[in-house]
Amino acid sequence: MTGPHRIGLVLSGGGARGAYEAGVLSYLFEKVLPTLPPGTEFDVISGTSVGAIHAAYTAASAHLPAETRATRLADTWSEMRLADVVRLSVTDLLGVPARALGLSRRIRRARSGEGTEVIGGLVDVAPLERIVAERIPWTGLSANLHAGQGRALCVSCTEVRSGRCTVFLDGPLANVSPWEFDPNAQAVKAAIGPAHVRASAAIPFLFPAVRVGGRFYVDGGLRMNTPLSPALRLACDRILVIPLKHLRPNEAPERVYPEQAITQPAFLLGKVLDAVMLDQLEVELQRLGLVNAILEHGRSAFGTEFLPRINEAVREQRGLGFRHVEATVVRPSQDVGRLAGDCYRGNVKTRGLGAIPALLSRAALRGVPHEEADLLSYLLFDRCFTAELVALGRADADRQSEALHALFTD
Repeated sequence: MTGPHRIGLVLSGGGARGAYEAGVLSYLFEKVLPTLPPGTEFDVISGTSVGAIHAAYTAASAHLPAETRATRLADTWSEMRLADVVRLSVTDLLGVPARALGLSRRIRRARSGEGTEVIGGLVDVAPLERIVAERIPWTGLSANLHAGQGRALCVSCTEVRSGRCTVFLDGPLANVSPWEFDPNAQAVKAAIGPAHVRASAAIPFLFPAVRVGGRFYVDGGLRMNTPLSPALRLACDRILVIPLKHLRPNEAPERVYPEQAITQPAFLLGKVLDAVMLDQLEVELQRLGLVNAILEHGRSAFGTEFLPRINEAVREQRGLGFRHVEATVVRPSQDVGRLAGDCYRGNVKTRGLGAIPALLSRAALRGVPHEEADLLSYLLFDRCFTAELVALGRADADRQSEALHALFTD
């Protein structure tokens, strides 16, 4: 543990929006951690979807020099092209209807010859597989997790057959017992590798399911897009959360859209993705604040015995007691959907993505109001957009540098 506190990092999913996470993390690696005592790192790192990629990178790169660690991550996103993530050809596009209807499917056998490695999916994600395999320094992961008093890496996936959330845990702090009371989720100790991370990032239908052991897994964001729960169940009392959605001020006027825009598939799908992948975090943070308030008022009203007494009953129901948890949140200070729309209309459309990606990008903007390109913001893996998000993440982290330092100090 880092001093008397157990500190967690929580990284959510959001496709191309993940470039914002990379910006915040690169600032943390370069500007914050080097100013703290040597060996200062997060005790528990929890990620899902694109956040799982960043979680694995954070754990596996802890031994690297600060500037190298930050630059390697930021440059991956700042120089990104769609071809770096997925391979999309005319053949892929023509085959989408047949694969979507189940008339054909992608199957790739494991190199060892033992069963199927991936199955299904509409596009070829071999480029993403290379990013996960080559950009994450996997050889350093085990040693970094066992450094100091030990750490834990948590990667959340969805098991295809059962639909249950599965959290893979690695490192000395890995403990599956807090999940024994949860019928909707399970925890599995494992030596986490590229397959676990690719499974967590495997968006259903679009990306193929990935075989881990004897089961197939897809995106953890279906059941746990912002994996706050693993950090809390592993007893973190301080957490850094990096959401991928800008919160409009309460006093801001409500946006009004014409009916024609509301009925557009691109608009609706963007809002559905927001609800599934981003909005759940706000509910979880509100619940965390509510529990903190109850504990504080209970202690004020009934004294220091309040928490131990109430936890006797709580542990019988959920195996883990309540405690006060401090959450530091670094979120986008600008509307990410608007940034995606501005980027495409002002730069990518002129410069060009290639015929097929440009066609899909235009479809993601069809009939969508200028400031509401939410669907595009998940799909625009282009350096115009991702480099801007990296810069925004670094700037937002810099504005909260004092809070980031305080996270690790008393």
